[in-house]
Amino acid sequence: MKYPVTVYGDPLLRRKAESVDKDHEGLAEIIENMWETMYYSDGAGLAAPQVGLSLRIFIADASAAADEDPELKNFKKVFINPEIIETYGDEWIMNEGCLSLPEIREDIKRPDKVKIRYLDENFESHEDVFEGYPGRIIQHEYDHLEGVLFIDHLSPLKKKLIKNKLRNIASGKVVPHYQIKIPAKKA
Repeated sequence: MKYPVTVYGDPLLRRKAESVDKDHEGLAEIIENMWETMYYSDGAGLAAPQVGLSLRIFIADASAAADEDPELKNFKKVFINPEIIETYGDEWIMNEGCLSLPEIREDIKRPDKVKIRYLDENFESHEDVFEGYPGRIIQHEYDHLEGVLFIDHLSPLKKKLIKNKLRNIASGKVVPHYQIKIPAKKA
C-alpha cells in the first residue's frame, strides 16, 4: 500500500520521531509500505515521518546510481532507531530534493562520511561507516527523524528566495506525480 507523502507545513515533520521496539504492531508491513511509497515516488530514501508516522525508521536505496558507481548495486537498507555517531571528511555540495518538499531542489553541503549505529529490519544491530551518495542519503533521512529538513541547511537568503514555494507546498498548490497529504489548515 502506498502512503501519501506528508509535506512541508505539517508539524509532524518538525518533531523528533519516537523509538521503535521489536514488537511494534505491523512493523514489517510499515516497512514494506514505505518501500512501495518510495519507489512509486522516485525517491532514494524515505523516513517514517514523511508518511505521517512518528517512528525512528528510514529506508535507503542507492542502487539507481549503480551505473555511475557499481558498488551501489546492492545498497538497499532499513535503519531502525539509528544514531549518528559522527560525521566527518571533506564537505561537498550536492543538489538535494525531498519528497516532502516537491518542486524544490537546492545545493546542500554535507560531510562526506557518516558513522551510524542502527538496527536492521530483523532488529540486528550494526555500526557502519557510509560515504559518498549513501552517506548523503543517510544524513538527509536521519535529519527527518530529528525534525530537520534539508532547507534548514540553507543560508537565510536562500530560505527567503524559496519562501513562496514553501507557502505553495503547505497550501497544496503543488502537483507531484505521487499522492501527498496537505497540512490541515489552522483554525
